[in-house]
Amino acid sequence: MPDGWIILDKPLGLGSTQAVAAVKRVCREAGLGKVKVGHGGTLDPLATGVLPIALGEATKLCGRMLDASKVYAFTVQFGAETDSLDLEGKVIATSDVRPTLAQVEAALPRFTGPIEQVPPAYSAIKVDGARAYDRARAGETVELKSRAVIVHSLESAPGGSARDLREITLIAHVSKGTYIRSLARDLAHALGTFGHVTMLRRLHAGPFGLEQAISLDKLNEVGKGAPLENVLLPLEAGLVDIPALDLGPQQARLVHQGRVLSGLPLDDGLYWARTGSVPLALVELSGGDARVVRGFNLSDVAE
Repeated sequence: MPDGWIILDKPLGLGSTQAVAAVKRVCREAGLGKVKVGHGGTLDPLATGVLPIALGEATKLCGRMLDASKVYAFTVQFGAETDSLDLEGKVIATSDVRPTLAQVEAALPRFTGPIEQVPPAYSAIKVDGARAYDRARAGETVELKSRAVIVHSLESAPGGSARDLREITLIAHVSKGTYIRSLARDLAHALGTFGHVTMLRRLHAGPFGLEQAISLDKLNEVGKGAPLENVLLPLEAGLVDIPALDLGPQQARLVHQGRVLSGLPLDDGLYWARTGSVPLALVELSGGDARVVRGFNLSDVAE
């Protein structure tokens, strides 16, 4: 069974669940049988870009990938706000005000750092047991509470005009839970106008970037006989942002059994333990003791 990551450059119109289904189908067509597959962060059908898809033991890292920061490029069109805050919705407010590039760039620091934002009504957040977007589509008025998020950086993409802007493309590095559509709405309001997102592209998700991503056509080649190795990254590719902990045979056996390693002269924090080049587990170090957070079944470590 394959274990690792396929980084898909998700095309426009394809949902994240559909992307997972496409990987499962390709694995079946390649004769790999039933493979456990999951994704590391939902992308709306109207968004494109980096969608990490985990196979086998890498699915144990999907939760960690969901918590990772993301980088997006997005275009805000000024002058109209839609109920979905993107191209799918109907226009609910308009304005003749168009900001200049200087005005936009002067406003960006207000939306950088820890901020509060109200998620879009058309979001997957549950309200009294139902998804907010289902309630909104049914014509209900959806009131969502503001939430704390972090915008690590927010800047305009190169090439903007100094004149009044019909639209602008921005680059945002954000924490988990940040809604780019809400960011666009709030920025437009701060500039005395309305706005909505017309383009959204994810450039990075955790340790993965567009340079590692493949097209849907490239993925489909695997189902037609191309080697899976052409598109599969190893499990540890999702761990490059944390330090590795090299273990000897006896230590490896203890970790494989879920035992605690003591007396390690290392700083507290999260590590990935390995024997040779094989990942064994995510471990949390505290006071010199390493405890298994998540074990991987990738090697036959002798009991």
